[in-house]
Amino acid sequence: MFTRRDFFKFATAGLAIGSVSKAAMAALPEIVSSSSADTQSPLHPSTGRPYNPVVTLNGWTLPWRMNKGFKEFHLVAEPVVREVAPGMKAHLWGYNGQSPGPTIEVVEGDLVRIYVTNRLPEVTSIHWHGQRLPNGMDGVSGLTQPAIEPGKTFVYEFEAKRAGTFMYHPHADEMTQMAMGMMGSWVTHPRNPKFMQVDRDYIFLLNAYDIDPGSYRPKINTMLDFNLWTFNSRVFPGIDPFVANKNDRVRIRVGNLTMTNHPIHMHGHEFTVTGTDGGWVPPTARWPEVTTDIAVGQMRSIEFVASELGDWAFHCHKSHHTMNAMGHQVPTLLGVDQSDLMDKIGNLIPDYMAMGQTGMADMSAMARSMEMPLPENTLPMMTGEGPYGAIDMGGMFTTVKVRNGLAKADFRDPGPYVHPKGTSAYGVENGIPEPERKEDGSNETGLEMTVRKPSGNMSH
Repeated sequence: MFTRRDFFKFATAGLAIGSVSKAAMAALPEIVSSSSADTQSPLHPSTGRPYNPVVTLNGWTLPWRMNKGFKEFHLVAEPVVREVAPGMKAHLWGYNGQSPGPTIEVVEGDLVRIYVTNRLPEVTSIHWHGQRLPNGMDGVSGLTQPAIEPGKTFVYEFEAKRAGTFMYHPHADEMTQMAMGMMGSWVTHPRNPKFMQVDRDYIFLLNAYDIDPGSYRPKINTMLDFNLWTFNSRVFPGIDPFVANKNDRVRIRVGNLTMTNHPIHMHGHEFTVTGTDGGWVPPTARWPEVTTDIAVGQMRSIEFVASELGDWAFHCHKSHHTMNAMGHQVPTLLGVDQSDLMDKIGNLIPDYMAMGQTGMADMSAMARSMEMPLPENTLPMMTGEGPYGAIDMGGMFTTVKVRNGLAKADFRDPGPYVHPKGTSAYGVENGIPEPERKEDGSNETGLEMTVRKPSGNMSH
């Protein structure tokens, strides 16, 4: 999972590291790296103040060392390869082997020291988004500090003054570096571990990429027309589920570093927004929701009681954000009869297939059955299989899986939910039975009704 002390074997940057002396690096906190795309277990503190750790969706928490009262971390900005979902990898920039980088967890009042080594081919910096700190530690290159040159290491020191949910990202060539995936989550836990305590605490970032099918590197000049909308640089079906035991109190922390807002919606439960990047929302100011809109640069913490068993969808409610590898120039062919064109075009393009006449679900079915071969290193627009067939989703989509009898530390996918008898929607075989009617033709409400009998087969 992690690799230690072999970090400088990475050659993807094409950058000499002679400017970083081995003696100087030996005095810094050990570099810890991970390339796994799986959700890793929470990192329980073995030193420093106690806290209840978070679980990073498809990610991990960065270890630290204690040094004379400081909690010391070591971040390395570098090129990384991120599996977006099985079948597709992206050549990104990130931290410590991943994009987003590892989550940093500290406690309110901690003295924090973060070493940042630049393994990129250009200058960088890190801005600690939402933190109260000395101006010279704010990480805006040219304004509050010199940029970190390739091969150099800078150190940031400040007190974690305010509990809450934050982010980190560059403030140097920000357009390029954030489009390439440079970002990470930060959690400052309250001094009192029992304050707003929950049973399960998840965190992830919303980010987006524009990667043409067959290519590996994002386009950095895209402003709005992204084709991969991701949770922590992963798309469905590569996004792990949020797992909860029945009646667990669950917190999900979300940060948005895309170029647009995202209405995040959860099925089966209502939740309250309990925190922003500005702090905790007072209990009297909270209200129930099933969708909360997260604007660019914002953090939101939502909480709910996982009272309903099942596999509940959790997704952005912008429909184009739950698809993969979209083509913005694809024409709409709904209702267009293409049958007379098949023979003509087939003579010129043997592999041509008509699609889109009845909707786009047929495209995902063809891709899954391999009838429609995909270009190298891309994904079907809609994908994913469930216990009842195709899910036909992608992008910013995953599930909240609520079960009975899960151990407190068990975050593994429990598999598909088995619905109790009589609790599933079902098809009917012989049409819909007519309702009981009065002699005047009205139903129980007294309304006049015209009954249209169903046509065609109504069964599964």
